[in-house]
Amino acid sequence: MTVVLTPSESRFTYFNREVSLLRFHRRVLAEAASEKNPLLERLRFLAISSNNLDEYFETRVAGLVQQQRYAHEAGRVLNTHYSEPLGKILRQAQSMVSAQYKLLNNVLVPELSRQGVHSLRRQCWSKKLLSWAEKYFIEQVAPVLSPIALDPAHPFPKLHNKSLNYIVRLSGRDAFGRENNIAVVRIPRSLPRVLLVPKEYRRSKKEEELVLLSSVIRANIEELFVGMKVEGAWPFRITRNSDLWVDEEDVEDLKSALNDELFQRHFGDAVRLEIDHSCPANIEGFLQEQFSIPEGCTFRVDGPVNLNRLMQLPTLVSRPDLKFVSHIPSKLEIFQKHSSMFDAIASRDIVAHHPYDSFGHTTDFVAEAADDPNVLAIKMTLYRTGEDSRIVDSLKRASKNGKEVTVIVELKARFDEAANIDVANELQLAGANVSYGLVGHKTHAKMIFVVRRESGSLKRYVHVGTGNYHYQTARIYTDIGLFTANEEIASDIQMLFTALTGQQSIPLLNRVWMAPLNLHANLIQAIRREAEAAQKGEKGRILLKMNSLIEKELIAELYLASNVGVKIDCIVRGMCALVPGVANQSENIRVHSIVGRFLEHARAFYFHAGGQKDLWISSADWMGRNMFRRFELGIPIEDNSLKEKLVRECFHHALKDNQQRWELGTKGKYLRVDEQNETPFSLHTCLMRTGLR
Repeated sequence: MTVVLTPSESRFTYFNREVSLLRFHRRVLAEAASEKNPLLERLRFLAISSNNLDEYFETRVAGLVQQQRYAHEAGRVLNTHYSEPLGKILRQAQSMVSAQYKLLNNVLVPELSRQGVHSLRRQCWSKKLLSWAEKYFIEQVAPVLSPIALDPAHPFPKLHNKSLNYIVRLSGRDAFGRENNIAVVRIPRSLPRVLLVPKEYRRSKKEEELVLLSSVIRANIEELFVGMKVEGAWPFRITRNSDLWVDEEDVEDLKSALNDELFQRHFGDAVRLEIDHSCPANIEGFLQEQFSIPEGCTFRVDGPVNLNRLMQLPTLVSRPDLKFVSHIPSKLEIFQKHSSMFDAIASRDIVAHHPYDSFGHTTDFVAEAADDPNVLAIKMTLYRTGEDSRIVDSLKRASKNGKEVTVIVELKARFDEAANIDVANELQLAGANVSYGLVGHKTHAKMIFVVRRESGSLKRYVHVGTGNYHYQTARIYTDIGLFTANEEIASDIQMLFTALTGQQSIPLLNRVWMAPLNLHANLIQAIRREAEAAQKGEKGRILLKMNSLIEKELIAELYLASNVGVKIDCIVRGMCALVPGVANQSENIRVHSIVGRFLEHARAFYFHAGGQKDLWISSADWMGRNMFRRFELGIPIEDNSLKEKLVRECFHHALKDNQQRWELGTKGKYLRVDEQNETPFSLHTCLMRTGLR
């Protein structure tokens, strides 16, 4: 008899999650270097890679630094599980930052200039431009600046996380006879960081010229210190630990507690110093001492200290030839055939694959429910919504129209906490029932539940998705949304909303998988069924698509399935702890990563299941937090035509991609798949062509 080993009976290898995530950021940077992308889009990718690195330091590096500090304070030697990766991470981060600025200075800026888009350093300014910069500084900048001289009456100021600042070295005496030699100038975030030079001040009115605010300030900084001599001025930026922590079981009002904690986020422990490369060593040392910068966390840069601000540049430049061709999401034909969305959904299940299919169908669904006199109740989860959300407006209108509106707002959505608190307040003022999910678990599932009276009885309609109800990200993130009136799924969703807002145990669910209840266990069972089929000589096949794959028990199950012959392809955008291609461990597993125009965000899990071909979409990545510390959903796609469509679009097309696909090697490095002898095929380009779908 053949026996499938359990994970506890085997020893496996795994990649470090922090190192794996940093490698994803390098793949994003590679898009900035790729000549396949339009020039301004390459600049945008560079800015995205910088923003990614910011968040990486704010959360991942900050956590490792904190662990080291606690160990040092307790007089303990830190487990090398933490200390060794931190050193490796910092070395790789230094290398990545160096690559970012080389790409900017040696490639992107010169190429943009050849295309008539000039990003000018101060050394290249004409007299006319210098005159404009001085005028702009005096009229638009100087009135909002408050230089702070450092002396016993003016201690070093508290600086916001990631704010732009100048440290200035002075000589001489001021109007009060004070002799100071160091000052700090904070640059308010209200000021634009990239400026388009007016046509009358350019060398050529036919070409674009842009300058950085930091350069305008440096060119005129003497205006802030009249009577003093400015010996030097250097821009710098501090990145701080931005993780929030609130003990939910010890607070009576989670919203108030989070509000208090949000203010502290701006002033957490410093974990990184970025400073101009020309800064003298003694000034650098002074800043390191002021902020207790950890060893290896100072970055000297030759250019703007915040590359993420370059994201503004493509929006200022009117050059469509240097950008991606505009994409207009498709309208689903089935909704065009029916006068009511409810009639369309009642006729059959409907899948929208964003951004190829319009997210407007989802906002229309909530809007129609808000205005339909036959709709009695709307229930919804909100994780991220974006500003001026049409969905939020519809929910408020529904409440004012007398419908029962219940909204689960996740206040702890990282970096959206303040926005979600505002949304919760708006909905409460409109009369909606608002709650904040489960204590100890983030509500990460995306679901809408609508109750409608039809022919004297109640009918239930559901939308579930893999992404957020955020109209802006829906244009650049790939996600899947399912509209259904399936009675079993609707019954499950109703039960889950009742459990979220009230207090009750959840009986056996009909069709839905839910974390932390059974999602993890059901995934294990699905993997084991494939392994059992392979052992019998039958076909075993698993296709997985997600953002992150690091939960070790699930990975161990994939290893065991691979060992008995199950063919497994994992399309993992970001972190991946699974080591593919290892003898007696993962010989039958390949890991891919798609990085391109759209951010791959959908989660879909396919199992051959003896020819039944089970397909699930989910809000959950394969991470411990998603399986055990979040409220997540897994939803089956039951309609065979929809199943075939999604398997083709999410998996077959992705595995065929030879333009944006990377493959993970046994040693942890990703190699771009670039088949020279094959016809170029891009997943994103293919799915944007409606005729091919």
